[in-house]
Amino acid sequence: MFEKLRIKEHMEIAGSDGEHVGTVDKVEGEQIKLTKTDAADHQHHYIALDQIDRIEDNRIYLKVTKAEAKTIVA
Repeated sequence: MFEKLRIKEHMEIAGSDGEHVGTVDKVEGEQIKLTKTDAADHQHHYIALDQIDRIEDNRIYLKVTKAEAKTIVA
C-alpha cells in the first residue's frame, strides 16, 4: 500500500503497461485531479486513489493499462 502523502504535484501517472496516462495537479479527497494539459478536452479529470498500484521512481503506476484507464477517468 502506498501513502497518499507521497503523491506530489506534477508526478507522472502511468498505466500498468508503462504508458503515460496523465500528470498530477493535486489530490482532492480520495481522488487525484489530473492537469488539463494532458486532456484532449482541456478539462480536469479525476482518478480514484484505489486505482493506484504503486509509486516508484517519482511515477505513479495504476492497476490498469492506459486504454483501460480512459474508461475509469472521470
